[in-house]
Amino acid sequence: MEPSQVLNDPLRTKGTAFTEAERREHGLLGLLPYAVTSLDVQVRRSWSEVHRQADDLARYVYLRALQDRNENLFYSVLAADVPAALPLVYTPTVAEGCRRFSELWRRPRGLYLSWPDRADLREMLRNRPHEDVDVIVVTDGQRILGIGDQGVGGMGIPVGKLSLYTLIGGIDPARTLPILLDVGTDNAELLDDPFYLGWRHRRVPDEAYVAFVEDFVAAVEAEMPDVLLQWEDFATPHAAPILARYRDRLLTFNDDIQGTAAVALGALQGAAAVAGTRLLDQQVVMLGAGSAGIGVMEMIRQEMVDQGATPDAARAHCWVVDVRGLLTTDRDDLSDDQRAFAHDPADVAGWGVSELPGLADVVEHVDVGVLLGLSTAQGAFTEQIVRTMAAKVDRPIVFPLSNPTANAEARPADVDAWTDGRALIATGSPFPPLARDGDPDIPVADVPVAQCNNVYIFPAVGLAVTAARATRVTDAMMRAAARALGDASPALADSHAPLLPAWADVRGVADGIALAVARQAVADGVAPRAGDDDLRAAIRRTRWTPGY
Repeated sequence: MEPSQVLNDPLRTKGTAFTEAERREHGLLGLLPYAVTSLDVQVRRSWSEVHRQADDLARYVYLRALQDRNENLFYSVLAADVPAALPLVYTPTVAEGCRRFSELWRRPRGLYLSWPDRADLREMLRNRPHEDVDVIVVTDGQRILGIGDQGVGGMGIPVGKLSLYTLIGGIDPARTLPILLDVGTDNAELLDDPFYLGWRHRRVPDEAYVAFVEDFVAAVEAEMPDVLLQWEDFATPHAAPILARYRDRLLTFNDDIQGTAAVALGALQGAAAVAGTRLLDQQVVMLGAGSAGIGVMEMIRQEMVDQGATPDAARAHCWVVDVRGLLTTDRDDLSDDQRAFAHDPADVAGWGVSELPGLADVVEHVDVGVLLGLSTAQGAFTEQIVRTMAAKVDRPIVFPLSNPTANAEARPADVDAWTDGRALIATGSPFPPLARDGDPDIPVADVPVAQCNNVYIFPAVGLAVTAARATRVTDAMMRAAARALGDASPALADSHAPLLPAWADVRGVADGIALAVARQAVADGVAPRAGDDDLRAAIRRTRWTPGY
């Protein structure tokens, strides 16, 4: 056994010294006899170091350095306290990590495919650290969370996402690959920053951009034909067209569109059950008509149809409002995806509104049961809007889903107060629990707020398609993920509980979601035939766990 292996031997615990003979045998003379510690002690020591950091950004930097230094220990640390780890390695802290990426950069991780090197994409992909790759997460850095164009700083997102594919979904970290498509940046501050690490140029025009993405996909198909390719944080004009162009060509999905939709639908399934209503009977309003908002509404529409609604009836129950107002068919500024949710102006002709109806108008004139926000418009769910909604339904469902926390459409505590505790709430970013002191019907003083974080979905999808050997990601597979998540809602057993499982349980929940997705892949004909027992065994075999 090599000295390094001996030092990491999990059988050695603090306080158990090597004998002199053992130290001679393993080349450990000169080392402290009590310095060899177990994995458990190393994890506790690491968490102690995390807590000593000055702030969350410093904790993020420490954990990323640990990942570079000792990947086994890194994942053991995260697994030891998933609820504490998630906001440090991903949202919300990763946003600041991306913003200050060039300043904080220490070691390369992932591949940077730059526009000036576009003729050598296949050669650059061959520079990946490991030949066999199961999952790629790729971004162009243009629309990072709620903070906009971060150029190569967007690499923090694929790195963070793939950490969660491993932590939650059990994907071997050696079989993951973060990629950044560096096509320039329109962020003037970055272009003027002498330390900016990316290609110092404005973003290339759309025609050139589309050609570059096509060349990238062709290179991936040639080098890694079976890989799952996840698109992440692409701007609205590019996100949906890219998904539409490639979804039937390779194993791929867009987490901002489909993952966000699936987790929101999963939370809605639990909320509708608690409210005692069917989703197809709800009037659903979305504030925000970007790719994520339209993706959520499309999955809700599909689920209404699955529950028995006609396509026209389902669409009539969906209302989308953007920065100008309600989407209507007489508008000339809508994409095809947005136009699918546009209402006939005759639907609102009797509202007495001289211009496009806004959110307040829709809530006033429609019996809205579900109010969703993916607008990044802080405070857009005002007290008047929420109280108007709550006056019409017994259990209003209010999901301010925008990231990061500062961009949320409302604070859960405010929504709770404005509805006298009747609202069923989920958010996109973490918020403090809701106080329940003095309520005799609720056995705990504080109720956690469900966070519609895509981490409930994408790691399980990665695990499912890898285990089942799927060749495509279908819409039905994503709805299967949403239903499985809804079935795991703690609120089904206790109406006062959160709508989504606790973070401490998320790894176990992922296995159930992965089984549902894998089963649907088989049903859709995009994976080899297999029964549930075979799929469960494949999921167990695929799961990677840290250790020495």
